[in-house]
Amino acid sequence: MLNLQVENEAPVVGRQVSPAAIFDTLQRYQQTMALKGAIDLELFTHIAKGVVTPGALALSCHASERGIRILCDFMTILGFLRKTDEGYRLTPESAVFLDKASPAYMGSITGFLSSERTLARFSDVAAIVRRGGPEVSSMQPESDWWVDFAEHMGPMVMMVAQMAANLLAQPGRRVRVLDIAAGHGLFGISVARQNRAAEITALDWKNVLEVAQANAKRMGVADRFHTIAGDVFEVDLGGEYDLVLLPNFLHHFDAPTNIALLKKIRASLRPTGCVGVIDFVPNEDRISPPTAAAFSLVMLAATDRGDTYTFRELQQMFGAAGFGESRMERLEPTPFSLVLASN
Repeated sequence: MLNLQVENEAPVVGRQVSPAAIFDTLQRYQQTMALKGAIDLELFTHIAKGVVTPGALALSCHASERGIRILCDFMTILGFLRKTDEGYRLTPESAVFLDKASPAYMGSITGFLSSERTLARFSDVAAIVRRGGPEVSSMQPESDWWVDFAEHMGPMVMMVAQMAANLLAQPGRRVRVLDIAAGHGLFGISVARQNRAAEITALDWKNVLEVAQANAKRMGVADRFHTIAGDVFEVDLGGEYDLVLLPNFLHHFDAPTNIALLKKIRASLRPTGCVGVIDFVPNEDRISPPTAAAFSLVMLAATDRGDTYTFRELQQMFGAAGFGESRMERLEPTPFSLVLASN
């Protein structure tokens, strides 16, 4: 390490600087692809079954023993495995989320988050920054991009959807719910599962709604699950909704576009209705909490004018659309927040 005085910083006696963070960051793609590889090999599932040595795992995973040993050590370094004298063991997080036998298994998210199409969006960030956005926005009508999202990302948000439903479902009360850009449909479905008197209408592209309808059937709420196919900015939303859900949607657009949409949504609500935004909401400094704040880079790479919005910015949009009081609740331990605005 070098003893250097960093320009524009207050003097620090003997300050040591290191390039380690630069080296680690430029190699972090290896972590993404190594975890994807471990999931593809069903490594965590085999370890959960008691297959724990490199030799035995190599047989179960149909892989080389050398490859398995190195991959398991790498997963241990990353914190997804523990290494013991007897072999490898799962961490609590890996046992819950990476064992295919677990009801909370979320390995399918690699099919979207680490797909070639998703990774390609970040192949030239300098060009994205120069343009101020991607060459082609992800918000194309009927794009199979969103079918991939709906098919693979459900497990990522299941906990979030259940936590939001705990706050929104109003069990026993007849409520009409509109779930906009429903995707996998799990936010509306979670409300329906917690409130047997709730009627859910999911809005999305027709090809995406097929995934949501399949999930509604699988989760036992198909008889109370209705659909509207098309562009939310153009289709008739219907009316007299008690609750309109906006999960992970406003971040795709700029403030004027969101205000126009919120006005349309407000017109579809009962006088006592409300809108629930589930999203990444950074603090005012826009660099914390880290996961929520960092999502703005995804929007830069995928959309023409999208961004993450602070609670104050969301409040301003709600106010401009005519809504009354709004409040926010962090859905910890997830990186998402629920913002509620009253009609």
